[in-house]
Amino acid sequence: MEYAVLSNPSGDPFDVSGYVRNWRYALKRTREAAAACLAVGILANIVLAIPLTTKLVAPAHAQAIPKSLEQGGTDAALRERRNAWTVGVAGGQLSGTYMTLADELAQVLDDGDNLRVVPIVTYGAASNLDDLLYLRQVDVVMAQSDVFEYFRTQRKTLNLENRIHYIIRLPVSEMHVLAGTDIKSIEDLRGKKVSFGPAGSASSLTGTIVFQRLGVKVEHVLLDNATALQRLKSGEIAALVRVIGKPVGFFAQIPANSGLHLVSIPFSETFTDHYTLGEFTSQEYPTLVPQGERIDTIAVPAVLAVFNWPKNTVRYRRVQRFTEALFTKWDKFMEPHRHPKWRDVNLAATVPGWTRWSVAEEMLSRMQKDPKVAESQQKDEFQQKDTRAGDSWQKDMRAGDSWSFLQSVINLTEEQREELYHEFLQRQKQRASVQR
Repeated sequence: MEYAVLSNPSGDPFDVSGYVRNWRYALKRTREAAAACLAVGILANIVLAIPLTTKLVAPAHAQAIPKSLEQGGTDAALRERRNAWTVGVAGGQLSGTYMTLADELAQVLDDGDNLRVVPIVTYGAASNLDDLLYLRQVDVVMAQSDVFEYFRTQRKTLNLENRIHYIIRLPVSEMHVLAGTDIKSIEDLRGKKVSFGPAGSASSLTGTIVFQRLGVKVEHVLLDNATALQRLKSGEIAALVRVIGKPVGFFAQIPANSGLHLVSIPFSETFTDHYTLGEFTSQEYPTLVPQGERIDTIAVPAVLAVFNWPKNTVRYRRVQRFTEALFTKWDKFMEPHRHPKWRDVNLAATVPGWTRWSVAEEMLSRMQKDPKVAESQQKDEFQQKDTRAGDSWQKDMRAGDSWSFLQSVINLTEEQREELYHEFLQRQKQRASVQR
C-alpha cells in the first residue's frame, strides 16, 4: 500500500495551515487505498469459495438435449429411421379414457427408433374403425365391439371379418346418462331432447342403439360434451349421454347440489349379444351417486383392433413388433401409476363376432404355457364374466337358459362366487379328459 508523507510546503514549522492541507490530502489517499484493498479481499474470498472444477460460464454445448435430436445423417436417412417402426394408434377424443390408454401405450412401448407409438386424437371410438379402414398412417385403433356389427349389418362393409381383427379385448365403457332430478328413469326421457355427443363418438352409436332397444324414442342432438353440459344446466336439453370408461373427470368434477344425477339403465336379455351390465358407485362419483348406493347401467366391451395386413409386408411387420412388445411388457401396465382400467383387461378374453389377430394369438399361446400366467388369466376371466356379460360361456356352466343363469348369479356373495369358480374348474377338467 502507498502511504502519504506529511510535510509543510512553507518550511515554517509554526505554519499550521500547511500541515492541515497535507493531512487532508493524505487522509483521502489512505481511504482510497483501504477501499481498494477491501474490494480485492472480497473478490479473493469469492474465487476461493468456488470449486476448482466449476466453470464460471457454462458453454452452450454443455446443455443436455434429447439423444434422438443428436442423431445426424442425410434427410433421407433420418426420414427412413423415424418412420420405419412408428405405429399410429387412434385413441379417441382428447378427454376420453381411450386417449389416456393410447398415451400410456406410447409411454410403455417406446423403444426409440426400434418402436415408437404415436397416439392420435380422433372423433371417437365409433369412428375409429372407419379410420383403420381408410385413414393413412393409422395402424391400430381402440373401438367398441358393437361398432363391428354396425359396419357389417348397416354399413355393409365388404369382407370386414377378414380385413379387421383384434389384438386384445379392452375394458368396458359404461354408458353415462346425466339428467336433472326430474328425470327418474330412462322412460322419462321419451320425446325429450337428448345429446348423444359429437358425431362419431362412442355415445353417438352405442347410446343410440341402447335407446332403440329400450324402445324409448327421443329427440337426438349431437353436441360436444362441454356445450351439452351447459345446455343441460340451462334446461335446453333433458339429458346428455357419454359412453366412456369410468371414472372420468367430466362427471367426477360436477359439484354437489348441482341438480344433476346419473340415470339407471335396466339390463335385459336384449343386450346380452354385445353388451354387459355395468354400475356406478359413490366412490367413483360421490356427487352424483348417493353414499353407499350403486346405479346400474349398460356397458360395452372394446377392442384394440388392427388391420389384417398380408404377412411380410411393411405394415404387417410394424404392427407385429407393436403386438409382441405389448405382450412382453404387459406387466408394466399393471404398475400402480398406470390407469386402473388396464387391470380390468383379461388378455385371454374373446370378443363375439371378432377374430383375434394371428400374431396376438401366438403371443397369447406363449404366455399361457407359463402355469402361473395361465391360472391367473383363467380365474380373471371367470371373475369378469360371472356376473357381467351373458356370454356363451354360461351354457358350459349350466344347462338351460343362459339368461336365467345370469340373473341368478348377479347378486352372489364372494363365497358363493368362489364355490362356483371351483365348480367351473372341475367342469373344465372333466371336459378336457373327455376330449382326450
